Amino acid sequence: MKTDEDSGGMWCLVMFDLPVKTKKQRHRATEFRNLLIDMGYAMVQYSVYVRYTPTQAGNRSTVQTIKEHLPPDGLVRVVHLSDHQWSSSLRFSSLKQESESETPELFTLF
Repeated sequence: MKTDEDSGGMWCLVMFDLPVKTKKQRHRATEFRNLLIDMGYAMVQYSVYVRYTPTQAGNRSTVQTIKEHLPPDGLVRVVHLSDHQWSSSLRFSSLKQESESETPELFTLF
């Protein structure tokens, strides 16, 4: 499997604030979250999802799919981070810093 030599892999972070006041808005927000999950994104925090790919090209196609399925209202932000940037970020849980690595293991299927 080819990886980007400079980055060592990329993380695509999707953050969103979608309106949920009406039944239709809640349905659209749920559809958007389900789309991200179906695309292999994992929830980091509520309305923050992340996906790792070994190459930058893998994120380009998913961003195009996200653009095609944006809800009509609300805010969506897509950020790309190198594996180094992601792994050097600080994480806290209940006032305690976590030190576990979050780089996923990759499986190659033939």
